[in-house]
Amino acid sequence: MASTTTRVLRLLSLLQDRSYTGRELAERLGVAERTLRQDIQRLRELGYPVHAERGAVGGYRLGQGAKMPPLLLDDDEAVAVALAVGLAEDGSTGIADIDASLTRALAKLQQILPKRLQRKVTALRSATAVGPATVGSREPDAPVPAATLTVVAGAIRDGATLFATRAETETETETEVEPYRLISWRRRWFLVAYDLGAHVWRALPVADLIRVRSASRCFAARSLPDDDLVAFVLREVAQTGWKVHARVTVLAPAETVIARINPAVGIVEAVDSHTSVLVTGADALETIAIYLSMLMMDFRVDGPPELVAHIRTLARRYTEALDG
Repeated sequence: MASTTTRVLRLLSLLQDRSYTGRELAERLGVAERTLRQDIQRLRELGYPVHAERGAVGGYRLGQGAKMPPLLLDDDEAVAVALAVGLAEDGSTGIADIDASLTRALAKLQQILPKRLQRKVTALRSATAVGPATVGSREPDAPVPAATLTVVAGAIRDGATLFATRAETETETETEVEPYRLISWRRRWFLVAYDLGAHVWRALPVADLIRVRSASRCFAARSLPDDDLVAFVLREVAQTGWKVHARVTVLAPAETVIARINPAVGIVEAVDSHTSVLVTGADALETIAIYLSMLMMDFRVDGPPELVAHIRTLARRYTEALDG
């Protein structure tokens, strides 16, 4: 029989998942039901509100109490919480008085994480930068498996090349890259990497990678394409990373437009002292139209034609709404 402390911790772990009958718990723990009742009483004395319900569908469950008791997490849960708290701390929540709490919570987790989990969390945090928050319509999420991020972060930490496989139409393309930084932006992940086949810098959407594997070949770090890799990713995404792109002439100086837009919206090029060009993109024309309406400046859509038609439709609807 396991020691009392080990057994009680195991009981707590079970109760945090779902409710169990007394017989189920006794069988899981390999003890008599009398011993189980004693262990449940020990949990209650430690502040864990274990509720008991009688009847055929009754059993034991963990409820809410008057204070916050200690929480047990398995390996994957501990890593997930540490990463989420760390990213929230890095990205700034915008909520008053919460950043200090995030820092304390993260410090407590890091203090007790086993070294094998610490190594995984540290690799992901040190390899990741957080992009700016944006206002307005948000693109659909592009979730990435944790295992993929772990492999990429490990390669960045070790300075080792990666084989990244993308699906293109009906074929798969595998490319060897030198990984430098993960960027988390708008619930999407991008990998700043040097493509050894094409000899260019890329901002690869990690969600588009169907497979990554370490090549275990170390490389000497190159000069980065930009001192600010978040800015590099935003420029790459604005130019090539969306399903639809647009080029818009804005009747205002470039510095005025830059001061007005969120850096995630696009890049601005000066034409003359009174005119500039905005290159932007999104996963839908509707989103670009929202961005342009938030400019509060006169503009002319140079392309694509579909965006011109969409804005004409919006203009008609707005006009009819006012006339009515």
